[in-house]
Amino acid sequence: MSNDIVEVPFNGSVMLAQKSDDGEIYAALKPICGNIGIAFNGQRERLNRTPWATVRIIRTVGADGKPRDMMAVSRKTLTMWLATIDTSRLKDEQARRNVIVYQQEAAEALDSYFNEGGAIRVSDSDSDADIMARAVLVAQKTIERKNEQIQAQSDRIRELEPKALFADAVAASDGTCLVGELAKMLRQNGLDIGQNRLFRLLRDDGFLGKSGANTNVPTQKAMELGLFRIKETAVTHSDGHVTISRTPKVTGKGQRYFINRYCPKHDA
Repeated sequence: MSNDIVEVPFNGSVMLAQKSDDGEIYAALKPICGNIGIAFNGQRERLNRTPWATVRIIRTVGADGKPRDMMAVSRKTLTMWLATIDTSRLKDEQARRNVIVYQQEAAEALDSYFNEGGAIRVSDSDSDADIMARAVLVAQKTIERKNEQIQAQSDRIRELEPKALFADAVAASDGTCLVGELAKMLRQNGLDIGQNRLFRLLRDDGFLGKSGANTNVPTQKAMELGLFRIKETAVTHSDGHVTISRTPKVTGKGQRYFINRYCPKHDA
């Protein structure tokens, strides 16, 4: 994972989360157990025995400045795990209320934070000051991300010639991008397409594999043309076995190739 761990404000506390290169969101389990009011060790053992759980270790930095490894679960696993907690068996009333809030809104809060810039959840016990403090925190983080995006866009614009197409800019870049980001480039250049449709188009045209373990993996033809690179990530499952996740990354050459291949032609 390349992105930093972030604090997602929720229900008067925070969730520690990280978004992987393939777009999957992972949340640290121990802080959530603490926020809810249930024992972490028991839940960790449950998930390690559960075949549908996707678990990873993410590294954080403690208050003493030392690195800490924390067990994290995927967003889908988080939703399924929360659904398995029987609130009627919880003796503590506050823990029961907290679990219900997390079951109803935690996954949505993670999605909102990473995809929309922020998420604020309010409970009956929150004071106006609590709500305002969380709102300010979310706003600050949102402004920081927007400023970074604006700066990156400004840097790219300065590199373009006055009448150059966007395709010319990405062709000169050594950077790679995900297929979802390529779909955005294609839309900017006149092709109405989303990520899922683009994956299907690339499979149909022989650039990505169509079946089995090779699904969405660049074909030999695509690799020989220099259109893709493959990012490999080790995924540790609940039973201890490790699999390799392969994510296609489109090269700068590939970005120009697909823009020229699929987008309407521009007049000079």
